[in-house]
Amino acid sequence: MQIDPPAHTPGAPAAAAATFSLDPETFKKVHPAEYHRRFLSQNVRSDGRPLDKFRKALVNVGSITTAHGSAMVRLGHTTVVCGIKAEVAEPRPATPKEGYLIPNVDLPALCSPLFRPGPPGELAQTVSEYINRLVNSSKVLNLEDLCIASGAAVWALHADIVCLNYEGNILDAALIALMAALRNLRLPTATYHESESTVHATEHRPIALVLDHFPVAATFGTFDGHHILYDPTDEEEPLLGSQITIVVDGEEGMCGLLKPGGAAMTREVLERCTRAARDRCADVSAAIDLALAAQRID
Repeated sequence: MQIDPPAHTPGAPAAAAATFSLDPETFKKVHPAEYHRRFLSQNVRSDGRPLDKFRKALVNVGSITTAHGSAMVRLGHTTVVCGIKAEVAEPRPATPKEGYLIPNVDLPALCSPLFRPGPPGELAQTVSEYINRLVNSSKVLNLEDLCIASGAAVWALHADIVCLNYEGNILDAALIALMAALRNLRLPTATYHESESTVHATEHRPIALVLDHFPVAATFGTFDGHHILYDPTDEEEPLLGSQITIVVDGEEGMCGLLKPGGAAMTREVLERCTRAARDRCADVSAAIDLALAAQRID
């Protein structure tokens, strides 16, 4: 990539006006915004996608044999795995017939140099908290379906969502992985013995959960105020002026929205992104259906 030389100033050393060049990787590191700007001026992104194209969601289910439900999702090189373990727990006094769904997102240092070892960072906590609020507020499943014995025993679903490789847009990938793992989930048949206050569970006839809602997240970002980038990568994310995630539940329409600061977006942009989010929801649902069908064939 050729970089224009600086204008020559009289009296300055001749070398200062000499033409110099940088290879693309070096230029990207030194001038990241300009690097992406030159691609966007040609209506293409650095990974070859058009501005308004999501990365294809590749879904695999049932790969963790020690979990009651699992899924692996890839968006480009962003790779996330979700494993759900069901444990018997006591219900909350206020909701004696309801179990729990507890999602937790982990961004380990091994998935990207952006993250450090130690306690969960800000991004992991933000995504975990948002997904937790979302699945409960949108009533993804009827928590009474997790009841074993009212007031005595319920199922607690611990959904561990781990990023294996980070290339941006962890929220979309994590939610897809969770929803795919929930559809893959099979609970043991459980019986409560009141005389002994014990639960007997058997894997002989596992039970599938019915999902009442199916939220799918679609994230968008603005670059230089007028370029709208669908499904931003880790290289694009730090350069965005604003970012918004729209969550759509199939035919039910929008069920969630997250905008972590940044510049305001016009009504026209929001409407455009909402339409794209609906299309994304249909594509992701089809990808999960395909993965579940492939598992049944195997």
